[in-house]
Amino acid sequence: MSDRVLVWDLPLRIFHWVLAASFAGAFLSAESERLRDLHLLCGYTFVGAIAFRLVWGFVGTRHARFASLRFGPAAIRRYALSLLRGRPERHLGHAPAGAVMIPLLLGLGLAVAATGWAVYADAGGEWLEEAHEIAAAVMLVAVVGHVLGVVAVSVLQRENLVLPLVTGRKRGAPGDGVRSSRPLVALLLLVALAGLWLPGIAARERRLAASASIAAASEQTAARAGHTD
Repeated sequence: MSDRVLVWDLPLRIFHWVLAASFAGAFLSAESERLRDLHLLCGYTFVGAIAFRLVWGFVGTRHARFASLRFGPAAIRRYALSLLRGRPERHLGHAPAGAVMIPLLLGLGLAVAATGWAVYADAGGEWLEEAHEIAAAVMLVAVVGHVLGVVAVSVLQRENLVLPLVTGRKRGAPGDGVRSSRPLVALLLLVALAGLWLPGIAARERRLAASASIAAASEQTAARAGHTD
């Protein structure tokens, strides 16, 4: 008899929602000069989340490890056929589609992060800005496809696949779950992600101070000019 067992540990769940929120925030604020600081802070968070996932893929709990994505071409083809038949194979952890989607999303995320950093550091011309925008647009398409796929599989399996990313639990045999949600790692992750905001906040304060200094100098110049007249 199956029960609700812990499948997704807490750090992985935090990563998932932080990555989604930071990407959305960065994408929506990209074209606004007024929201430039928010864009940068979301970018720092986005990079930090990806860096954590790359590490957690090797040292995390069983279903979080990249080793759980080792599906061969035959398994991926069989899963694709089960989707086309409307009876998708059920997997407690990642399905074979994850062997394609997870590396794709992480790879696109790294491309977005690298080009974004290069643009911010003035490491190139307009072509870098275009590359950054293209990478972000392609990732958005992949994210939308991923969400639609999750919804479709949830409907076909008659199982909510989003809820376990909140609770961490799915139907399964007790021995197939993980023993700990790793709360200490989750706390350290949140602290580290919060720490990534410090460079962005410091840069914002420097820009505000520079703007205030320029404004003050302009006022003094105007005052001296008026006094001379």
